[in-house]
Amino acid sequence: MRNFMLFLSGFHMIFQKNKLSTNNWLALLLITLGLVLQSHRTQAQTTPAAPPVLTNLLARIDAAANAHNPQAVIQYYGTNFTHTDGLTRQTMAQSLTQLWQRYPQLRYTTRVESWKPEGRAIIAETITNISGSQVQDNRNLLFNATIRSRQRVENDRIVRQDILWERSLLRAGAKPPTIEVRLPQQVKAGQLFNFDAIVQEPLGDDYLLGAVIEEPIKPGSYLNPIPVDLELLSAGGIFKQGRAPAAGNNRWISAIIVRGDGMTMVTQRLQIVSGNTASNTQSPAK
Repeated sequence: MRNFMLFLSGFHMIFQKNKLSTNNWLALLLITLGLVLQSHRTQAQTTPAAPPVLTNLLARIDAAANAHNPQAVIQYYGTNFTHTDGLTRQTMAQSLTQLWQRYPQLRYTTRVESWKPEGRAIIAETITNISGSQVQDNRNLLFNATIRSRQRVENDRIVRQDILWERSLLRAGAKPPTIEVRLPQQVKAGQLFNFDAIVQEPLGDDYLLGAVIEEPIKPGSYLNPIPVDLELLSAGGIFKQGRAPAAGNNRWISAIIVRGDGMTMVTQRLQIVSGNTASNTQSPAK
């Protein structure tokens, strides 16, 4: 959610400040299709469907979010709800209210990836997609976000939510650049990491402006706009090396790239972990 604040709050400022101008094949196909179908049947037999109490809860939350009703949303969260980023029911309601007042076109869909019982509770991993569009300063804005999270559900309420992975994308203008982002999902505290944002289209005679923003993730920063200073890029993208903080919160890492007729901004969550639990798996996206 903070990603949308960052995207859209900085959009006006960015453009104001920098305006740039046979048969064997059939047999093979049928064999392959049979393997795929068998794989799906096996998965269906070994992975039980999520219980209705869980799917109904998520459907009600999505419906409340799509109605942009923050009080209806938070009624499905426990009184002592806890969150990776430190959100409470109250701060969640406040953030959602402000978000939907500014950007009324956001739509939410959630699906269950996996689940398991734990006593009387249910632990579920879900993927939520958020999408929307609107016109701002006579420019079309298209944005999408994907959030993988783990919820603990007790008595038909979510009592804890951990964000496992998150990426958001904003595209604005007539021809926003297509960007491939390479960033580890998590790193150890104090570890060096690479962050690349590579423009996929040929540049031709265009110039590129860009910037990287790193922010600690905390409730107080969800709705605060931040200044963005764009620099002329000498290559077809942004190539940076950073160091994870020795201690502290997870980070949002954002890349903003502007060319003559469009802008793209990608934000991804970087988990900061201790010990030897970190994975350097890259999560490229376009």
